[in-house]
Amino acid sequence: MLFDPARHEPLRAIAWDADAARASIQHVVADAESRFDPVHFWPAHPRDRAADAQATVGLTPLYHGACGAAWALHYLQDVGAATLQRDYIPFLDAARSHNQAWLGEVAEEAAASYMMGDTPFLLMQWARANDPQELEDRLAQLITGNRDHPSRELMWGSPGTLLAALFLHGRSCDARWAELFVQTAAKLWSQLLWSEEFQCHYWTQDLYGRQSTYLDGVHGFVATAFVLIKGRHLLAPQDWQAWERCIEQTMARTATEQGGLANWRAQLITAAGEKPRLLMQFCHGAPGFVICLAELPGPALDALLLRAGEAIWAAGPLTKGANLCHGTGGNGYAFLKLYQRTGDALWLQRARAFAMHGLAQSAAERAQHGQGQYSLWTGDLGFAIYLWDCLTGEPRFPTLDVFFAGPSGR
Repeated sequence: MLFDPARHEPLRAIAWDADAARASIQHVVADAESRFDPVHFWPAHPRDRAADAQATVGLTPLYHGACGAAWALHYLQDVGAATLQRDYIPFLDAARSHNQAWLGEVAEEAAASYMMGDTPFLLMQWARANDPQELEDRLAQLITGNRDHPSRELMWGSPGTLLAALFLHGRSCDARWAELFVQTAAKLWSQLLWSEEFQCHYWTQDLYGRQSTYLDGVHGFVATAFVLIKGRHLLAPQDWQAWERCIEQTMARTATEQGGLANWRAQLITAAGEKPRLLMQFCHGAPGFVICLAELPGPALDALLLRAGEAIWAAGPLTKGANLCHGTGGNGYAFLKLYQRTGDALWLQRARAFAMHGLAQSAAERAQHGQGQYSLWTGDLGFAIYLWDCLTGEPRFPTLDVFFAGPSGR
């Protein structure tokens, strides 16, 4: 089986309602603004709190905390989806200090992390700074220092700071960031390993005390491929051609296909006696692969991506709510990406069907927990951005496709 049916639920037959989508965005923004505290930021949701159950200050990273919540609110305002009652940028210094305390002993080592560390805080401040030189120097230091990070993945490692360099270059056109992008990409190329079994390249990730061989859309190969695809214009033509062959080869040779559907295992190498783990969500499975590969030029993977899209539809919405990382909204983004790639309105219809199901899930979650989930990747704010993209038909996955709102998408 290409997915675990217990992780999914039947799609609710709710007709697309643009007014309901807009109303939900407004509700999410108003609720988040009403729950903000200048000292404690936003209350952590029970799904996110985990070991921080007794913390008085809410979580603060881009991924599931105050940095991501502030980013999402300002992004929604910048694209015209909402009007804010206050500016959240002045609170970033305090939130970053709390974030460093939350990281504890690994704070300096993790400072460059794109999803958990200082980098996204500094990017947001850089965009507003009158004199950004000090922030630019610190960002360059973080990007350079992160090249040898052993995780080699998007959340903590050099692919995350590679993405930061790409966003900085897209916003400023400063050659400094292009040079850092090229240098980091070259380092990643030198770190590739070869699998005799699968006849393809891969990376290992030293994560949380163990070595892994993830392929997925957060910790794995395809997330890194995504950044390289987005920044291919910064690479020498011959270098991009080598990357393109590598990406196409690894993606084609690691797919699991069944009955006209396709998915990918979470890790390339499975421990002896274990079966490959097949999930169906952005962070592990076909949705992340479709989203990360949708801008790959050329038709080599077209048929495979369509089969992956059909598998996501066949699996149905996820039971873990409407969020982006492991929920219905993240899976729906794969349909939006296929709509963008193919022009086939079927994929937009499917994205909107998942949006309406997600609206019902979000309402049920708020009723159950008595609060919203004030986070970007795991909560309501990320889903609100997904709703906006369902309205416009233009998929810009938050903090992956876009960091700075504007015509360039960067």
